[in-house]
Amino acid sequence: MGTLSSVINPTSPPSSSPAASPASSSAPSSDSSIPDISLIVPALNEALNLPELAKQVHAALGDRRYEMLIIDDNSKDATPQVCAELSKTYPLKLVVRTIPKDGLGGAVLHGFNMARGKVLVVMDADLQHPPAKLPELIAPLENGSAEFTLGSRYVPGGSTGEQWGWFRKINSYVATWLARPFAGKTTDPMSGFFGLQRPVFERAEKLTPLGYKIGLELMCKCRVANVLEVPIHFAERTAGESKMNLKEQVRYLEHLSRLYDFTYPRLTPISKFLIVMALSWFASLGLALILYKWVGLNLMSSVAGCYIAAIAVTAVFHARYVRTQRDFLFRDRPWQDFVFVSFIEWAACGAVTWYMVSELRDPHLWNVFLWAMTATVFVRYVLRKEFLFDVRGLRHEPRAQEISKLRERGRI
Repeated sequence: MGTLSSVINPTSPPSSSPAASPASSSAPSSDSSIPDISLIVPALNEALNLPELAKQVHAALGDRRYEMLIIDDNSKDATPQVCAELSKTYPLKLVVRTIPKDGLGGAVLHGFNMARGKVLVVMDADLQHPPAKLPELIAPLENGSAEFTLGSRYVPGGSTGEQWGWFRKINSYVATWLARPFAGKTTDPMSGFFGLQRPVFERAEKLTPLGYKIGLELMCKCRVANVLEVPIHFAERTAGESKMNLKEQVRYLEHLSRLYDFTYPRLTPISKFLIVMALSWFASLGLALILYKWVGLNLMSSVAGCYIAAIAVTAVFHARYVRTQRDFLFRDRPWQDFVFVSFIEWAACGAVTWYMVSELRDPHLWNVFLWAMTATVFVRYVLRKEFLFDVRGLRHEPRAQEISKLRERGRI
């Protein structure tokens, strides 16, 4: 994941502890044995919850060979000390990401890359996910009846501890509906309590986690064919603070945008191209009217000058694209390429404007603007396709030298 990390107090059971076996739950399994189950627990300032979590997990999985990886994003509380003490009793290991990347989703993937188990399970550290449901979540993965299991609040038998207001209910419904294209009929695709077989994880394509909806990312990019939902009671938080806020909801929308790109690699980029084009035209038209009618510039200067608004709008979307897709860009100079393309677009706008103003007897603002902007759209599409700004599909196939660059970065 390109993240600095350190392992604090790797798990090893006390020498006085008896070796664990399937028939005995008196002690966790030996660290020298390969676990059947790897439990990944992303955490941030959850020291108060970890002792009870470890206790309940062991009550559910104590007769199994398992490991519990606490992936901590550099907490400022007593998490290291708590985990050091817990590791004396349970097969628990603390992994600290000193420079966290990609939020909770990045923490989960970091844990997956360190996990040794055949079955990978993710749950929160705040005790809102019931550890007692772990056997029910794991069994379908081991017997092959499901590739992916999910703890759901919304299937029969599921529930929540909090009384949600109408706004939160609508918010949850809309979020679920937006995820429908890649989550199918799953009722709770945003759940953070899930499990999958290791081979399913290993077939993932271009994982780019953002925020806390890593389960949704895996369902989509692992091409999961069979999801089984297990009813759970989503409890109220007992200690610590919730990580849910407006920023995380915005990141969820951005995450959905990435997943739509992945699921519809041809349709989505064209749709986004048209959206940016429409917004650019709207901004440019507004500026043209201001320059022509209020400032009093001539027609040539107003139409040619207004294109700066289109470039500004496009720059906002380009910045977001470079930030979210940098690891998968084929070219190393996205902003230099953007400036070059913008200059050519502006030149095309100016050339068409000059021609129409010079050749038409009575040029009108609307006609000149329409033809000038149409020319820039043509130039933009051709050059974006050539330079592959939109890696997700404007050009059918990447070139050999572009693929080699991604291989050098370890991305394919």
